[in-house]
Amino acid sequence: MNPKGFFITGTDTEIGKTLAAAALILRLRQDGQEVIGFKPVVAGTYTNSIGLKCNEDLETLRLASGTDLSNDAICPYILDEPAAPHLVSGSNGVTLKLHEMIQSFERLSAQFQTVVVEGAGGFLVPINETEGLDDFAQRIGLPVVLVVGMRLGCLNHALLSVQAVKARGLELAGWIANQIDPHMARQTENLESLKTRIDAPFLGLIPHLSEELKKSEHSHYSWSTIEFAAQHLTLPSSLKG
Repeated sequence: MNPKGFFITGTDTEIGKTLAAAALILRLRQDGQEVIGFKPVVAGTYTNSIGLKCNEDLETLRLASGTDLSNDAICPYILDEPAAPHLVSGSNGVTLKLHEMIQSFERLSAQFQTVVVEGAGGFLVPINETEGLDDFAQRIGLPVVLVVGMRLGCLNHALLSVQAVKARGLELAGWIANQIDPHMARQTENLESLKTRIDAPFLGLIPHLSEELKKSEHSHYSWSTIEFAAQHLTLPSSLKG
């Protein structure tokens, strides 16, 4: 198996991995590629206006991919409670299995030219008592894109994440900065420090979203927001058509 795509991880949870993934999916589609978004696990669901159970991340990835595939097709484990996946699954008597995540990924890889995989939380998030998403990333072997949430503490979080990715023998294809804190002190200097210290291409900075572009609770990102983010990113060189 030699799938094409990349694995998106982040310096923390809620730092913009889904928006970055959707924006890169759009850029790939604009580049003429047939691409699908995938998540090995999500934690947190809501019921929409017509009574269907939804997840914000999956709805965003589906919109960006332009697909009508079911949630189960793009994510093998959908957990209701928004908390650490291994804890939520354990409390519900479910074991998250690495091989099932890999099988779901392989099915999509056989159908689509490119698969954009978004992790859950940071790179080392556990999925069960002995394995984590870093194991999943290593097994599928895709290049990694790191999303850095620009806020106080991001330097340490980013550099530790880079070390963890490289310790798994994975290629860091690039990194994205996301301006989640518009009032961050010395943001420009922090960004330059990261550019100096991360030995991988800088793929762009997603500016802080205006009020009209922000998503509301229990809602996916809008097409306009995905387009806005995509305008500020470049593709990893290995994925350009």
